[in-house]
Amino acid sequence: MTTDTAVTTPPPARTENYLRSSYGIKSWLLTLDHKRIGILYLVMTTVFFVIGGVFATLIRLELLTPQADVVEASTYNKLFTMHGVAMIFFFLIPAVPAVLGNFILPIQIGARDVAFPKINLLSWYCFMVGGTLATVAIVMGGVDTGWTFYTPYSSTYSSFYVPLALTGVFINGFSSILTGVNFLTTVHKMRAPGMTWFRLPLFIWAHYATSIIMILGTPVVAITLLLVALENVFGIGIFNPDLGGDPILFQHMFWFYSHPAVYIMIVPGFGVISEVIACFARKRIYGYSFVAFSSLAIAFLGFLVWGHHMFTTGQSMYASMVFSFLSFLIAVPTAVKIFNWTATLYKSSVSMECPMYYAMGFIGLFLIGGLTGLFLATIAVDIHLHDTYFVVAHFHFVMVGGMVMAYLAGLHFWWPKITGRTYSEGWAKVGAVLIFFGFNLTFLPQFVLGYLGMPRRYHVYPEEFQILNVMSTAGATILAAGYAVVFVYLGLSLFMNRKASPNPWGAKGLEWEISSPPGLHNFPATPIVTKEAYAYEKDDVTPADPGVSDEGLQIPQEEHTEA
Repeated sequence: MTTDTAVTTPPPARTENYLRSSYGIKSWLLTLDHKRIGILYLVMTTVFFVIGGVFATLIRLELLTPQADVVEASTYNKLFTMHGVAMIFFFLIPAVPAVLGNFILPIQIGARDVAFPKINLLSWYCFMVGGTLATVAIVMGGVDTGWTFYTPYSSTYSSFYVPLALTGVFINGFSSILTGVNFLTTVHKMRAPGMTWFRLPLFIWAHYATSIIMILGTPVVAITLLLVALENVFGIGIFNPDLGGDPILFQHMFWFYSHPAVYIMIVPGFGVISEVIACFARKRIYGYSFVAFSSLAIAFLGFLVWGHHMFTTGQSMYASMVFSFLSFLIAVPTAVKIFNWTATLYKSSVSMECPMYYAMGFIGLFLIGGLTGLFLATIAVDIHLHDTYFVVAHFHFVMVGGMVMAYLAGLHFWWPKITGRTYSEGWAKVGAVLIFFGFNLTFLPQFVLGYLGMPRRYHVYPEEFQILNVMSTAGATILAAGYAVVFVYLGLSLFMNRKASPNPWGAKGLEWEISSPPGLHNFPATPIVTKEAYAYEKDDVTPADPGVSDEGLQIPQEEHTEA
């Protein structure tokens, strides 16, 4: 996106680097700067990723052999529960919105910050309090209900640590709600002059759709988990059948949020991939409007498909048929994105830099995850595959093959902008290749295991399944090595004197027209947007809004104020 900006020279304090404005810990813990809050989220989500990864390593070590050689059954139950809780609630859900969204979204629309900076900081503290309570529950005694906290496992559990973990996840929900409210308000009220809806980057459209899901869905799961905690502590009959409750009611309430939560994790990743592909293909995304509205379609349809998780619960056959149809239907807007990205790449001169490695890996892995989801949306097939390793493989192809690959694509794409430093391109490509091949070796065998009937969440299995589990554990080792490589070279880049230029990729967008890292208040003067997003192919681009000229979007020079 090309812009004109006001030429008013800012005072020296305005140009100060936000990373150097104040070094003290207190200045970080009390900061209202969206960029610093994004970095705080980056640090803590990385911590929870490592915690979840440690549990995943122990799970794969146990499954290396058919017998219980490493841990007992009760400990194994705690391992997969705590792996899910750490990864889903404290990494996958906040990673792209809270980290990249917080840092990039205000800059991409020409704002100096989010609409509610204090609420933004409060959202991080809610995340920290929730994560701390869940970590205490993990360290002190563990939780063995499964990350879904299904009743009656969670409602009849005698340990204090189940309601403690539930309280942590409940509080963490407020972080999502506050972030969603902030992003929606920021996009509506703080766009730069000339930044019309159809000039917004697709990264913004994706976060706008995600924010709607956060606001509408998160209160439902928060109330659900609070009711489970109250039932556990006070013996109130809500979900526990021994107390007159209904455990199936819990599943309805939980999945009403938790399937849209899949899109909280993945839709922001779609926005990242659009940015990366447009940059390295040097083309405007094919069918921009279709890609933008497909994000909103996913947000809407995501609330209508929760019943496909419950085909085996005894729900009405007619309800199952409706949920099956809607589950197939939601694949359409997702397929629109895949098609349009592919069409964008067609006959393009693609530059294969590291972010593009992750973007291409995302398309391949997410495509497998999406297509295998159609198997699980088919009632008869799902009954056979339900609660097998096929479901585990499908979920990880969507979440790790999709969301984590997109997150890494975005992190590498904007790393020079966030830190002002460049990383080793050679090692970055090595890390991307290791992650791609390690991931496939880890989870492709699990599709076969699930088809053959190996149940998930079992730590003992028939000997004929061992070779596939050995392959999966070997792949997990390669995958861990790939993540370690990424952690090392990105960490080292912070201490090496490789300063990044404002626009190392030659990309379009407001974030690439300011220094790396950005100044304390982003822009020295209010930018004026005069061209559409991703105007790579020519200097003069017809305005995206029919009937509105660029001149009609200009603001007189004297009305400009410093950002």
